[in-house]
Amino acid sequence: MANELLHQDKLQEFEMVLKRYENTQGNLMPILNESQRIFDCVPFSVQKLISEATGIPMAEIYGVITFYSHFSLEPKGKYIINICMGTACYVKNAQRILEELEKETGTKAGGTSPDGKFTIEATRCIGACGLAPVITINKDVYGRLTIDQVAAIVSKY
Repeated sequence: MANELLHQDKLQEFEMVLKRYENTQGNLMPILNESQRIFDCVPFSVQKLISEATGIPMAEIYGVITFYSHFSLEPKGKYIINICMGTACYVKNAQRILEELEKETGTKAGGTSPDGKFTIEATRCIGACGLAPVITINKDVYGRLTIDQVAAIVSKY
């Protein structure tokens, strides 16, 4: 029952967002941002509400959501692990580090662990090539990683 009430509260908040942007040109991005904030993602049911309220086709909404990495179709974990798979990191064993992260967290890249704690995202470049291979966990940066460091880093969270 509490989850239903929480969900209903979120829906009511989102309906107010839709009303606020009702007659605003270029309203899709602000609505999607609010959806991400309220629901921690933009699920199919919310995409449908957006389409009905704005007249924007579902395909266009889905295209925007999947184009921008800020948006997610499913809720993300409490800790988001970004692993750089760019050239500098890749040649320094990023793939093996990713495999170890998957083992330690119980989820694959692009997914969220069953306990909702971790989401792993493989990125093309973090912009810290001098620290290769590198991961970020939320705002924390870990560079010059070795496979044997992964378990200890994950256990901190």
